Amino acid sequence: MKILHLISSPRGKASFSVKLGEEIIERLIKKYPGSTVNTHNLTDTPFPHLEEVHLTSFFTTPGSRSAELDEAVKHSDDAIAELMNADIIVIGVPMYNFSIHSTLKAWIDHVARAGVTFSYTESGVTGLVNGKKVYLAASSGGIYSDGPMQSFDFGVPYMRNMLNFIGISDITVFRVEGVALPDLKDKAFDLAVERIAV
Repeated sequence: MKILHLISSPRGKASFSVKLGEEIIERLIKKYPGSTVNTHNLTDTPFPHLEEVHLTSFFTTPGSRSAELDEAVKHSDDAIAELMNADIIVIGVPMYNFSIHSTLKAWIDHVARAGVTFSYTESGVTGLVNGKKVYLAASSGGIYSDGPMQSFDFGVPYMRNMLNFIGISDITVFRVEGVALPDLKDKAFDLAVERIAV
């Protein structure tokens, strides 16, 4: 298997989403010996936020692009090629202000591209990224999988919907929750690891 690990936390080795992602990958390698892992830290090499030049490049045919547009579209082309080349994608999804980190949002903006990863048809939108398995390694200071704060979790539902939109429906979510809560923080990660099944 070709595994793509996307890191979106700026906390490095202290990140619970990074640690959880690594635990998921460790189990995947045991299940699929000989697998390769491509780790892309989005905070080390962030994708630029979309500007006019990027959007123009998306909607200009390759043969008609200027040198500036060719350079602008390269971010998107590279991200999509990396995604398409993977069989399994492990995405770190740390919660920031009830949603995802801006580096992950920027990646999505470059990956979700009309005519490339999804298309508009007479019957609606069709995702073009097929045959992929995604694991979301979500982390949060509080508990958001259920209970009174569940409605504040905009990150995991957003990731599910965006991945579904481009054609990926085989999505499994593992969470490390309560890492900021006094009664849970010391055991939150171990509890999360126990729940991993690939």
